[in-house]
Amino acid sequence: MRLVLALGAGILGLFCLGGVGVFVSLYDEATEIKRSAPDAVVDNFLGAYLTSRNDADASLYTCGAEANLSALTSLRTEMLNREQKFGTSVAATWADMEVAGTANTRKSVAVELTIAGWSDGQQVSSRKELWSFDVVDRNGWRVCGAAKQA
Repeated sequence: MRLVLALGAGILGLFCLGGVGVFVSLYDEATEIKRSAPDAVVDNFLGAYLTSRNDADASLYTCGAEANLSALTSLRTEMLNREQKFGTSVAATWADMEVAGTANTRKSVAVELTIAGWSDGQQVSSRKELWSFDVVDRNGWRVCGAAKQA
């Protein structure tokens, strides 16, 4: 009887360890940062930087300290200042991403940003701007620059 109980406990222990391994593998895959396409990286970066306004999350999609994002930082600062000055919320949305470039490790992503002000659930202002993002493939695509197009 003890042998059957020991075998049962051993098999149960192996199933538990296998289940933990499967869980860790699935969790790792679900939370992995996707940097497989230039436009997807720009989309995720904009979501973190302009929508969530989370610098830590946004930094996961950039080249780090060498990234030239001063123009986009100015836009976000302007958005925050307008919110404080007028008591509204300012949101950015984007569409029409176009990837250009022939190099395998460097691309440009053109994006149309719409910056809109909202007050009491009503849109009170809106403007469209064309932006260009430089992305580089460094073990996954990363945003290395942003510039507003004239």
